[in-house]
Amino acid sequence: MSSRLARIREALEAAFAPTRLIVNDDSHLHAGHAGARDGRGHYSVEIVSAAFAGKTSLARHRAVYAALGQMMTTDIHALQIQARAPGEPD
Repeated sequence: MSSRLARIREALEAAFAPTRLIVNDDSHLHAGHAGARDGRGHYSVEIVSAAFAGKTSLARHRAVYAALGQMMTTDIHALQIQARAPGEPD
């Protein structure tokens, strides 16, 4: 696992204590993309946490961005997020 993936995973685990967390580096799918030239990556996250219960999709995404903090400007160019509370369908 790359250090970026590990840092993303650690930040999300610390913030949300998820029951499910999958973090993928999708950067290879965006080779040649203008945003990939600066070295930041494209990632996808699937996260299930009780912390998302009762929150809108927008609030969940904002919470994930906040948990990742500075990495959103230094390491991550694009982030696809699937954030659910336990028991919610995929």
